[in-house]
Amino acid sequence: MENTRKLIRQALKEDAAWHDVTSGATIPEKKFITADILSKEAGVVCGLDIARETFKMLDTKACMKALVKDGDGVSRGRVIARVAGPAKAILAGERTALNFLQHLSGIASCTRRFVDKTRRTGAKIFDTRKTTPGLRRLEKYAVTCGGGHNHRMNLSEMALVKDNHISAVRDIAAAVTKIRRYRPSVKIEVECDTLSQVVEALNAGVEIIMLDNMKIPAARQAVRKVKEYKKRSGKRTPEIEVSGGITLSNAAVYAKLGVDRISVGALTHSAPALDISLEIKAQ
Repeated sequence: MENTRKLIRQALKEDAAWHDVTSGATIPEKKFITADILSKEAGVVCGLDIARETFKMLDTKACMKALVKDGDGVSRGRVIARVAGPAKAILAGERTALNFLQHLSGIASCTRRFVDKTRRTGAKIFDTRKTTPGLRRLEKYAVTCGGGHNHRMNLSEMALVKDNHISAVRDIAAAVTKIRRYRPSVKIEVECDTLSQVVEALNAGVEIIMLDNMKIPAARQAVRKVKEYKKRSGKRTPEIEVSGGITLSNAAVYAKLGVDRISVGALTHSAPALDISLEIKAQ
């Protein structure tokens, strides 16, 4: 939580929340208000603790009571929290609190749409490292609130041999061998653009094969090759992940091919903010 507090403080400093000219000039020092935070569209809520901490950081007398939980689906017009306390603090923190809430709820809502599209297929929705610098942990938390799963948090958690690595080494097997020697316990995933690379990755004994930007017919063939390999060798086959070009309109089609994982960069880099507002109640 300490890193999150630093992030909130930085956001408040960016907005000069302790130097709010408008509120400073117009709001009496002892003015107390109550306000509703409501969702103006249907979606999944995320970031309530961050919003609460934002108001509290400006004034410890400001309190926010959440009426739903992170991960809850809400309908349009639903009041998700109530804030009470010094008017200056609430008005100064409003934008920052809502920015966090809207952004994280947007990611959670986008994730839930993908999860719903692929439900009952056996495929899990994963995020990527295509996150906003400094916000990765929060954005990946939002993905889990939407029912998704986190891919690696950073470069040290697992090995992912991408096309540029393969171009540099020119041999998947060699790359995998080097990684096994360098970090024996690490899980290895290989990004495959072609069916021949899928076969190389299978022979190298990796834990995950990523079908990168493969069209549906090619992906179907790749899944078949993995299953044939298992039948022929009797060995445990790697998980199959698809990535690249995944949209809400084709996610279910890929899922039904029999893949285990679907990674979607858009969950974090393109999710639209959920429309959330703060409205002061009549005093």
